Amino acid sequence: MDTRYTAVIQKNGKWWIGWVEEIPGVNSQGATREELMENLRSALEEALEMNRADALAGMTGDR
Repeated sequence: MDTRYTAVIQKNGKWWIGWVEEIPGVNSQGATREELMENLRSALEEALEMNRADALAGMTGDR
C-alpha cells in the first residue's frame, strides 16, 4: 500500500520543524531539512505501528 501523508515543514531560527497533518502527535525537528524529513518519517512509522498494535489488541481483547 502506498499511502501519502502531508508534511508541513518550516524553518524556525536555526531549526527545521514539521508535523504530519493527518496523524496527531507526529512532529519533529532537525538541524537540516533532510534531517527533519528523516525524523518525521521515523516518527510516522512509529505512530502507525503503535496505532496498528492498539487496533489489533482491541480486536482480540488484549488491552
